[in-house]
Amino acid sequence: MQESIKDPVSYAREVVGRDPMATYLGIEVEEARHAYARCSITVRPEYLNSAERAHGAIVYSLADQAFAVACNSTGTLALAVSFTISYHSAAIDGEKMFSEAHPVTIGRKISVWRIEVRGTEDKLIATGQGIAYHK
Repeated sequence: MQESIKDPVSYAREVVGRDPMATYLGIEVEEARHAYARCSITVRPEYLNSAERAHGAIVYSLADQAFAVACNSTGTLALAVSFTISYHSAAIDGEKMFSEAHPVTIGRKISVWRIEVRGTEDKLIATGQGIAYHK
């Protein structure tokens, strides 16, 4: 795996955005540009918890994928150091969720990201913070 990326936005969209786990879950990259990503997923019955709401794991996975795509779009290979999430509301079966990642700060080796997950009618589902190490 290369540490310096020739076309970072394409790499983030095509390689990171289509990693095996994201592909398996059905997460799609809707938009990727320098230091930004927007990903989406539609809640399916197998993503529900016992309360018939989107399981926290699927919300987390969507947020983490936007974080991964965004931080890898900056020109160097980025690896997650930390990711925290807070849940604010729930998504239901059939609802489409969107996750956006924006930089808080991008340093030479460390970057910090703000991630939001939203659902129908722009409902805030979760917020997160990711820290990435850039090789």
